[in-house]
Amino acid sequence: QVAPMIPPAYPAMNSSLSVSRQTLQIMQEEFSRAHIIVDKLYKDYLKGDVLDEDKVESGEIWKELFEPSDFFIGYPHYLSLCIVGPSQQDAQSWAGFVESRLRKLVSDMLGRSLPLSKIQLWPKKFDACVADRTALLTHAQRANSITYFIGFRVDTMRMRGDQLDVERQLANFRNYELSRFHPLIPGMDILPRSFVVKELPTICFEDTYEGGKVAAMKRRRILIEADPKRKEAKNKMKLAKLKKRMEDMQRKKEEAESANIKSNEEETADDGIKEVDAEEEASDSRKRKREEDTAQEGELNPAKGEEEEEEEAALLESALDTIVGHKTREEAEIDRQKLLAGELLGDGEEQADQGDTLENVKQERKLTRAEREEEILRRSGLVIVSDDEATLLGGNRILPWRHGYKQAIAGVKKEEPSDEKEGDDKADIKAPKQVKSLIRVRTAIKFKTKFDVVELDASGRVIDKGDDDYMPSIKWIGRKGGFEFKLGERGLGYYRTGKKVAVPSNVAYS
Repeated sequence: QVAPMIPPAYPAMNSSLSVSRQTLQIMQEEFSRAHIIVDKLYKDYLKGDVLDEDKVESGEIWKELFEPSDFFIGYPHYLSLCIVGPSQQDAQSWAGFVESRLRKLVSDMLGRSLPLSKIQLWPKKFDACVADRTALLTHAQRANSITYFIGFRVDTMRMRGDQLDVERQLANFRNYELSRFHPLIPGMDILPRSFVVKELPTICFEDTYEGGKVAAMKRRRILIEADPKRKEAKNKMKLAKLKKRMEDMQRKKEEAESANIKSNEEETADDGIKEVDAEEEASDSRKRKREEDTAQEGELNPAKGEEEEEEEAALLESALDTIVGHKTREEAEIDRQKLLAGELLGDGEEQADQGDTLENVKQERKLTRAEREEEILRRSGLVIVSDDEATLLGGNRILPWRHGYKQAIAGVKKEEPSDEKEGDDKADIKAPKQVKSLIRVRTAIKFKTKFDVVELDASGRVIDKGDDDYMPSIKWIGRKGGFEFKLGERGLGYYRTGKKVAVPSNVAYS
């Protein structure tokens, strides 16, 4: 019962028992369509001079609301059921029985077992036979036949494969529903046939549309184009095509730019090679020209090399005189040889460095390894603290909760005599017990939140002590007023009659 409607009259019963989920969906869609139309007319009425008075008086403004249904253009697929009989009387009784069972075929068998998003039975019958021409029917059967149409829309998300098979559902409909008809005379049968919307016979459109099937197909095209989902899909498709076209144009542009860059790089490489070759040729020519000039100068001034050697010797002599100072001639000669060999350059700096390093080495030899490491750390700016100088912060403090133990020991020593050894031994033995008792008093822990104290059995479960609504008992001990003995949620015992059992929080985890 998906749409219960109970009338106020007696007896109270559901007047919409035959409504199924499929028919409820159709009803809701029609109610929504009617609400949109009426709401639009009401808004136009509130605006004033929008509605035409002639149409209001003639009732044409309600024409859209009472337009015939677009059943034969609203579904992509259709199924026809042709009900045939051997005679007119037999066909009428047979058709009446089949009509009473069509609701089960549409709602229960086809609607529930097939991947369909919507299915609808057209309630009007057609006095014609639309069965296939190859069907083995007599002239009397074709003359005494009526046809019903069922429109449906397939749910592609639930669909498996490309074909929808309804033979199993129709066979079950014949075997379990139609077989109940008595007497079932030979020649009574139903013939199904599937159609797409463009293959429907023309008799479906004659009474509904003025122009027949052609006008119906035009209206179907208008409705499809006006569908917002179709518009959105079409816009997405156009946008995808435009994006693809833009990507192709961008790719071609990048390819052209890369080709131009490559050609430019090749041209610049060729120009660079030419420039390098020209520079090498120019440098070779300048080198050859310098060699020729030096050769000519050598020929003209043969004594120039001798003059340069004499100048260098004079500079060496002056440097030797500054170095010699108070040295002997032999030492000066040795320094001169070193100076010529380049060994005496920066000799003063080396001697100063050697003096400093020798003093540092002597100092390091006097220090041990640990002292040298400490010296290095001190030079880096760190403060060195030895183990003897280190102190433990808070190590000599007595915690507040230990003061009671200290006072207890002092009190015990005052009570016992100090001169008797036996008494001292006894005091030493008894002191810990007294101290423990004092510690228990002084170190008591007090909680701000009150906790329930529970008892545990041997298996570790919480023992339920009971309350006003429950009294635990392992056996029957007699009748108690307002209680009943049973095994409930809190165990075996007496429970208050007619009251909901509430398990306390302190035993809920048992």
